[in-house]
Amino acid sequence: MLDKVLIANRGEIALRVLRACHALGIKTVAVHSTVDRNLKHVGMADEAVCIGPAPAGESYLNIPRIIAAAEITDAQAIHPGYGFLAERPDFAEQVEKSGFVFIGPTADVIRLMGDKVEAIKAMKAAGVPCVPGSGGPLGDDAAANMRIAREIGYPVIIKASGGGGGRGMRVVHTEAHLTNAIAMTRSEAKAAFGNDQVYMEKFLENPRHVEIQVLADGQGNAIHLGERDCSMQRRHQKVVEEAPAPGITPEQRAEIGKVCVEACLRIGYRGAGTFEFLFEDGRFYFIEMNTRIQVEHPVTELITGVDLVREQLLIAAGEKLSLRQEDIVFTGHAIECRVNAEDPDTFMPSPGLVKRFEAPGGPGVRVDTHVYDGYKIPPNYDSMIGKLIVHGRDRATAIARMRIALSEMVVEGIKTNVPLQQRIMADGGFQAGGQNIHYLEKRMAEARDKAMGIG
Repeated sequence: MLDKVLIANRGEIALRVLRACHALGIKTVAVHSTVDRNLKHVGMADEAVCIGPAPAGESYLNIPRIIAAAEITDAQAIHPGYGFLAERPDFAEQVEKSGFVFIGPTADVIRLMGDKVEAIKAMKAAGVPCVPGSGGPLGDDAAANMRIAREIGYPVIIKASGGGGGRGMRVVHTEAHLTNAIAMTRSEAKAAFGNDQVYMEKFLENPRHVEIQVLADGQGNAIHLGERDCSMQRRHQKVVEEAPAPGITPEQRAEIGKVCVEACLRIGYRGAGTFEFLFEDGRFYFIEMNTRIQVEHPVTELITGVDLVREQLLIAAGEKLSLRQEDIVFTGHAIECRVNAEDPDTFMPSPGLVKRFEAPGGPGVRVDTHVYDGYKIPPNYDSMIGKLIVHGRDRATAIARMRIALSEMVVEGIKTNVPLQQRIMADGGFQAGGQNIHYLEKRMAEARDKAMGIG
């Protein structure tokens, strides 16, 4: 077993990792920026090291400082959490070269999955269903690109090979706009990701976002833990996640899960990972693989009883996967609402002092957060301050519990998106289940128009 783990992250995920480490008897090292010295996990860690000022580039994204912190504290391994350096192959590479264990896949696998063009090629070779597309990067020949688009069929979407998180993509509905859209996406991709390679796919007009959670030990063993529905999105960012996905049959789950497991074995995957799909007309289309723990991992934990972070730590320690596919039993339904420090209508960030914080409780309620009374939310990082997760015997019970939990949650001193989450839980379409990725934004636009007397 690992003796000491450095947690290279902040906020709720850092606290989540710390608790999993302590449950296994593993000592922890918290690294933090100057504005984060009062984070809950920093006070709970066995050791803490300040790695720089507030800007992430000078602290949480500063690889030499993180590795130096591991060296001076004699940590054995580094857990990247999600975001920041979690999917940076150069970070994983430098961690391993410096003599530490990287809690995640190998650098080569992260690099492969981080390049969307190469990832799609690898998934096609592994038999994973993919969206019809260019099959590789687009060249500079406008006529050739137009032929590809005609073969795929409009609308198409231009995507940055190095993109992610909803960035670096542009939908094209007509041939007249294709060449300009490719040029603009290339330019944006170069600025955002340092890679101007782009590719083309068929744009699915009404898909859902369904993803498959996997665990693999890198020693020839892998399993899937079912699917999550993450279709409630705003600007390609997830707002609500749930498991299992409404309307997915056990047969569909078993079939796509088996394909993902086989893909893990083929690429030599190690750790926790997520295959993300668009789901339309009963068919799955691979879009990307996240080579880390996901924000929404708690909903899978609640329906399976499997502690995913604990499994990450055991796999990183060199242990073989102790779970077999037949050990995974799905029970009930779970829903997660992301709680952000932002205006629920304008979505402007709302950093500041939390004057009062009261978490909800009751059967089947879980709150993952680093916030407490008197905590000052800095303006330097992502606005998510926690996750409210509920579990019930069925989806209706879970929705009812979430509505109660949201009504009990108290956060004073700042604005949060709790009112938006309450509206989602009360929405008839959401309650019916199976809505597509455009549903939430459409409903929000309708509500704005109604408030302004339009329509």
